[in-house]
Amino acid sequence: MIRVILVALTLVLFLIFSIPVILFENVRRKSHLESSRRQSLSIVQFMFRLILKISGVKVKVEGWENIPKDQAVLYVGNHRSYFDILVGYTTVPGLMGFVAKKEMEQIPLLKNWMDLVECLFLDRKNIKEGLKTILAGIEKVKNGISIWIFPEGTRNKHADRTELLPFKEGSLKIAEKSGCPVIPVAITGTADVFEKHVPFIRPHQVTVRYGKPIYLKTLPPEQKKHSGAYTREVIIGMLKDMDDMGEDR
Repeated sequence: MIRVILVALTLVLFLIFSIPVILFENVRRKSHLESSRRQSLSIVQFMFRLILKISGVKVKVEGWENIPKDQAVLYVGNHRSYFDILVGYTTVPGLMGFVAKKEMEQIPLLKNWMDLVECLFLDRKNIKEGLKTILAGIEKVKNGISIWIFPEGTRNKHADRTELLPFKEGSLKIAEKSGCPVIPVAITGTADVFEKHVPFIRPHQVTVRYGKPIYLKTLPPEQKKHSGAYTREVIIGMLKDMDDMGEDR
């Protein structure tokens, strides 16, 4: 329980004492946008690494060389834990924002930091607003900011971690419309940190594997038509391979 208390206290204190930083960065963005983006990301990455350390989480990264370093991408990953977000932000190169559910926009201070690190808020119940989010994501990618999305739409609680939920329709639209590569991401071990034994946080090794880029325009017609289902199968294959290697067991 002590780890939960320390993590919660760290997060609350950070949000409270970072209010001046939020105000400063919002002003600085008007004249030094790129510098502000990188500084904001650096601060969040520092805090996430601290939380991972307090939680006793050790992160193993595989396939980092598969991520293009000269362009923005769409990261598409499986989702089993809140810790997936921390692992994502602390292991990717360059600027990147997550696609989060609309409800997150209602949390004061957290919402401000999510804005600063280029997150998007998706309202899945409103088609018109959802389209606006996709268009905003396309614009970010064109400006060199990668986007990370969990197409399952929610945390997967299935006992078998290779059993993914169906990917939401249109989840890869940002890549389809912008032409950026899709990087499939398989994460294991994050649910063992918290979700499997709420409310306790327990030390565990987490592995994040970045797969080879998928260029949707080069896929055969049938796979291109069902690109979400195709990418889902790629990630399932990655997870099965990680299971065969005995990772995070």
